[in-house]
Amino acid sequence: MKEKLSGTLAIDLGNTNTVIAFQGQKDINSVLVEIPNITSSPGVIPTVVWFEEHSKISKIGVSALKMRNNLNSDLFFHSNFKRLIGNSIENFNQKNILNPNECGEKFFQILWASIPHKYEIKRLILTAPIDTYKGYRKWLVDLCKEISVEEIALVDEPTAASLGINVPFGSKIMTLDIGGSTVDMNIVKIEGGEGKSGPIAELLKFRGNDVSSISKQKLRCAEIIGKTGSKIGGKDIDQWIVDYFIPGNNYVSNLLKAEEIKCKLSSSAIKYENKYPIKLFIEQNQEKEFYLSKEIFEKILIKNNLLNHLNSLLKDLLNQARGKFCTVEDLNAIIFVGGGTQIPLIREWITKKISKIQIKSPPPIESIALGALSMTPGVKIKDILNKGLSIRLFNKREQKHFWHPIFCKGQTWPTEKPFTLILQASRKNQKIFEIIIGETQKERAYDVIFENGLPKLSEVQNEEEIIKWDKKPLQIVLKNKSIIGEDNLKLFFKITKSADLFVQCFDIKDEFLGEYNLGNIF
Repeated sequence: MKEKLSGTLAIDLGNTNTVIAFQGQKDINSVLVEIPNITSSPGVIPTVVWFEEHSKISKIGVSALKMRNNLNSDLFFHSNFKRLIGNSIENFNQKNILNPNECGEKFFQILWASIPHKYEIKRLILTAPIDTYKGYRKWLVDLCKEISVEEIALVDEPTAASLGINVPFGSKIMTLDIGGSTVDMNIVKIEGGEGKSGPIAELLKFRGNDVSSISKQKLRCAEIIGKTGSKIGGKDIDQWIVDYFIPGNNYVSNLLKAEEIKCKLSSSAIKYENKYPIKLFIEQNQEKEFYLSKEIFEKILIKNNLLNHLNSLLKDLLNQARGKFCTVEDLNAIIFVGGGTQIPLIREWITKKISKIQIKSPPPIESIALGALSMTPGVKIKDILNKGLSIRLFNKREQKHFWHPIFCKGQTWPTEKPFTLILQASRKNQKIFEIIIGETQKERAYDVIFENGLPKLSEVQNEEEIIKWDKKPLQIVLKNKSIIGEDNLKLFFKITKSADLFVQCFDIKDEFLGEYNLGNIF
């Protein structure tokens, strides 16, 4: 029996294609997952569902695509539903048996059940569109209740795309996404930079428990500066190719052949003037051979006003950005996502329009899924502290003890950088320092008082209530004499992946005095 591969699975549900990628716990690189009769290429699944309620037939991906010309396909064949999940504005095909949320649920259920058994999923990373994040997140939270995996985390798509190409935190990036059925352009600011915390995945489930509603974790999504788009995409380009040779023809087999030659002509290795054969059905059982070159392909795109349409979308996007005090010069990068961005004419167009900004071109289809994996490698998915941790110190001037915060409620753990604290002796020749830890039981809040019958907030806050840990205090013994008023001890606190609070101790001359486990934070 083969040993199972244990690690993290990322699923990027797209409107045209869904990408599924896996990274082992001990691996640096990720792999695209193949599923027979579902994936069209490694890791890529057409986002379509075939569902017949009466016969209990359910298919997704390639298997569902093969059914789309069958009888009653307007009822049973579902596509273009992802963009409608969590989006109450757009209308969907009322003839379909399933609504968009149900389509996504059925697609996900079949996909999850079809993942090869050799993969042992310890953690699942999901992506969400930024413009409908809240509604989409709610749908995912309900969906995740049925998934038996220890940890589930969520990351927004622009952040995942930016991390897939190592754009610095705090960057402003423009994304051009040309998929099978849509063009999307947006400008977003990635969380972090300038001393701010970087983006983290939002936990939906941790240690098998739903934390989506009880966690106080702040949603660290990319900030939308501008967004525009239209329902034009790669499938329309396929139809334009067929129409160029056989006007009005929409045989599915012809569209598939048009897509194939479109991908071929998008390669930089293909010469501009070379012609390539394409066999199309002019009637049900009668084929005819035609020839297409890059030159003719570009004429088809221009004739159908694709560049004019992109110009209009870009103008609208940049106008929105200017309204939020963001200009082209503020952009750190332009990211290409989606297969349509590989077409040379489109790449030349954006290069001429925005010439001074670096263009990043990750793998067009799988970049978001791979970026999501890069955001959460190994143990770097963070939990959120639901209570603060403090150390008890002595105030010599006031001659009383007080609590000094180490980690605050809402901070993430495991910690990447330790919290540093430098202590002074409270009495002459003090050799022993006691480390006493407490945790926040009650948050600081304003009292509500009534004045002339009207509620007001008091000017003085209630103090936080700190409860001392019921553990024997750690005693650190200095090797050298301490002097009042001078620094004597350096402490470095951290929280490990197993939720233990550790402290490393050094004297002021950097001599190591030991590392100690102060206890578990739960």
